[in-house]
Amino acid sequence: MDDLPENQPVDPGLVKYLRLLVTILSAVMIVGFLVLMVLFVTRFSGPRGPALPDQVILPNGTEPLAYTRGDGWYAVVTRDNRILIFDAQTGALRQSVMIETGK
Repeated sequence: MDDLPENQPVDPGLVKYLRLLVTILSAVMIVGFLVLMVLFVTRFSGPRGPALPDQVILPNGTEPLAYTRGDGWYAVVTRDNRILIFDAQTGALRQSVMIETGK
């Protein structure tokens, strides 16, 4: 047990150096956090997704399940396994596609 050092004196220069490193690290972390918050705010403050039509008139008895949009058209997938493709400008039904299921 004689190998253990007793209370060794602490070098004041080393303490100053470590205090400076901790202060710099804290400042860098705070600046990094602020940059992340600014990026989140600027990135997510814009429009929330594609422009949706004001209304979609579906044939009687159809229940929508999913929606997708293309260039000049949008499509609605219905619960009765159909894809209804509408014109984006007029809202008129362009095409109806039946989906075959393996059941």
